[in-house]
Amino acid sequence: MGAGGNMAATEDSGHQAKRVRGTNVLPRAPHEKPNFTLRDLKKAIPPHCFERSLLHSLAYLIVDWIANYLMYFVASNYFHLLPYKLAYLAWPIYGFCQGCVMYGLWVIGHECGHHGFSDYQWVDDAIGLFTHSLILCPYYSFKISHRRHHANTSNLDREEAYVPQTKPDPDSWYWGIYGTSGRVGVLLFKVTLGWPSYLLFNMAGRGYNKFANHFYPYSPMFSARERIEILISNAGILAMLYALYLLTVAKGLSHTLLAYGIPLLVHNAFLVIVTCFQHTHPSLPRYDSSEWDWFRGALSTVDRDYGILNHVFHHVTDSHVVHHLLSTIPHYHSMEATEAIKPILGDYYQYDPTPWYKAMWREIRACLYVVPDEDEKNKDDFNGAQLKVVCVEAGRLALRRDATECRTIIFLSFPDLLAGKAFRIFLAANYGFIKDTKEAAEFQIFLNFVDILGSATVKFNDF
Repeated sequence: MGAGGNMAATEDSGHQAKRVRGTNVLPRAPHEKPNFTLRDLKKAIPPHCFERSLLHSLAYLIVDWIANYLMYFVASNYFHLLPYKLAYLAWPIYGFCQGCVMYGLWVIGHECGHHGFSDYQWVDDAIGLFTHSLILCPYYSFKISHRRHHANTSNLDREEAYVPQTKPDPDSWYWGIYGTSGRVGVLLFKVTLGWPSYLLFNMAGRGYNKFANHFYPYSPMFSARERIEILISNAGILAMLYALYLLTVAKGLSHTLLAYGIPLLVHNAFLVIVTCFQHTHPSLPRYDSSEWDWFRGALSTVDRDYGILNHVFHHVTDSHVVHHLLSTIPHYHSMEATEAIKPILGDYYQYDPTPWYKAMWREIRACLYVVPDEDEKNKDDFNGAQLKVVCVEAGRLALRRDATECRTIIFLSFPDLLAGKAFRIFLAANYGFIKDTKEAAEFQIFLNFVDILGSATVKFNDF
């Protein structure tokens, strides 16, 4: 099983992070089979949380549409009247706000795909198709692949999206992206081109024996009976592209890019950030097919805090655990349902209050690939272990063993190292290897703090 590791955490006023005593570390999520069942969780949730009110759902949809239209109306009719410099400030603010509302609309369309919008499947599909087409998302195509994601969450062999890497071969080119510049490049690619690359090329998706994408009816992702739905999704995308063409003819290319293109980029960025990091976290386990079961896979999910955006995003961010367990619960009941099951979930409930932008950078550096867990008896065998600097405190060095594998954080005291360990530590770019030396006190620690303190290499000798 590829499992997560301990991690540093922050706190907010509403949540107290559970930490390992004496450290700033969160324990790994449990990966054993839980002593409760899905039935137990369902019984704990108030019955009204499962009710899907068409009027209630429509109210949220209409509010989003109104917000979407009002922002566009103001930008189109008044931004050109602003002083030159203010207009340069107004358009980026508009793009961010409009993009966030667009992602809220995407969440409602996603809820339609789960039949969580109303009691009528045809209504859900009609609303979902229209809403997703507005933001160039193929509704039925994504509905099908996303259904497989829910059916195989955290299964390394069958997961449909954000499939993690296994440990690369020593000579693999993949090691080249483990440095800071490589991780920055990966992050920039994810938030700009990640979503269209997934739709067009199945990038970061499950491997298939032939070319797969979300627009080709004969893609291996789809069955023969689903092909007509793929064509319907494509028709919705083409209709929206034609509408954008008409807008460009009427208003000009720059207007279309500012009014729709920039918000779409913001939408795409948040879509990737939210969906990726709901299942990418140092504490979360991943399973191969020999150990995986649906229930534990669904529990390999983390709720995160996006501040006020939790409301704009209809709580898909901070109630995603319950969504994976009972995906037909509408978003306006999801927080109540989450609170109802938390006492039963106990340590199986994972919540990280770290601000999303900090967590995004932390996870992109820490969660690089997965490997099988080792036996507990080997956990203190440091020889040859790869380490990552987590922090430096007075008198002790906090290192993570096989950091790229998200393993347990180990706090090593400098005096303890001198007295009890016969090895040399080499660290570069916050990574390194421990190697044996002939004399216990003969070692050097090379620390590159570029990522941590922004300074040059520091060398510690003769403590």
